[in-house]
Amino acid sequence: MKTTSSLVRAAWCGALMAAACGHPSASPSPAAASLKNAFRNDFRIGTAIAPRVFDETDSVDVRLVKTHFNAITPENVLKWEVVHPRPNEYDFSQSDRYVAFGERNGMFIVGHTLVWHSQTPRWVFQDSAGQPLTRDALLARMKDHIEHVMGRYKGRIKGWDVVNEALNEDGTMRQSPWYRIIGDDFVVKAFEYAHAVDPAAELYYNDYNLATPAKRDGAIALAKRIRAAGIPVAAINSQDHHKLDPNVPSVALVDSMFQAIGAAGFHANVTELDVDVLPRPMGGNTADVSARAQMAAASNPYTASLPDSVQQQLARRYAALFAVYEKHRDIIDRVTFWGVTDATSWLNGFPVRGRTNWPLLFDRQGRPKPAFDAVLAAARRQAM
Repeated sequence: MKTTSSLVRAAWCGALMAAACGHPSASPSPAAASLKNAFRNDFRIGTAIAPRVFDETDSVDVRLVKTHFNAITPENVLKWEVVHPRPNEYDFSQSDRYVAFGERNGMFIVGHTLVWHSQTPRWVFQDSAGQPLTRDALLARMKDHIEHVMGRYKGRIKGWDVVNEALNEDGTMRQSPWYRIIGDDFVVKAFEYAHAVDPAAELYYNDYNLATPAKRDGAIALAKRIRAAGIPVAAINSQDHHKLDPNVPSVALVDSMFQAIGAAGFHANVTELDVDVLPRPMGGNTADVSARAQMAAASNPYTASLPDSVQQQLARRYAALFAVYEKHRDIIDRVTFWGVTDATSWLNGFPVRGRTNWPLLFDRQGRPKPAFDAVLAAARRQAM
């Protein structure tokens, strides 16, 4: 069996060959070389989509999604603030169109997300007087939300991010309103309610920075608690928002994350993959949507295009990551990119608004980048 380091070295070499002399404006690869076809024997390839895709108003993104992806996740339309904006009021207009798009195109449809501390209206945690709810009242509100949202799409949405980002970086429970009011069993209760609504649906715990050993171990411990309560956990989901720096996180840490998840008896999904090519003004690596920093010229260096040298770095980074994903294809069920093209990636606005980022496989015009060829090369090497 190849070691992680040898896999990574092979991936880097393959990426360099595939992307040699590559430019953002290079001719597209043949239509047959689609991502979903390349990895069809390994895992699903997904992407997060917005209304411009499922309403089919963005022809470039729609073409790419239909060509390359066989799984979809909604960027926002199933988050609480959109689908359940006010007490006793649900709005399924956008999520209905999202699900219909996936069904028309024969895709695996993911629901994202049922219970999260962010993008959840403040009223969810308050009574009519604006005071914090009691534990029982918040549990009832959670149960009602899960029953309405999951129940509407029972048998149609096949997998759900039941709880999102419940952990601190050290693996302890985040002090969210869910935790403060209900206690540390709020995650188990959410899974309990979800499983009761649709016993056939795949249920996931979803978080970022799980390559960090302490947070990884916290996620595994949380999944074990859910499993001990008699509720199946289909996968522990790693968001995989990574940096261009090959050490943030290192592929060795990514590899050990999947090793630990598999050893604990769980499957995994990569759910929000992208590679940030811009410097982080606050340092470190976080996907906490509350993080914000000020614009500075030095933090936005690639406003016109991505230099060839950085294109090659990005290709090597993706090749190294996919070498690890292929190594663990026995437990990885899906790899989902967070977005379709660079033009609409959330990283153009995080953690600094108004920057120009290039984190995905397709450029701002929807053309494949050297990183795209590097990812396809990873699949071809596995097939040999």
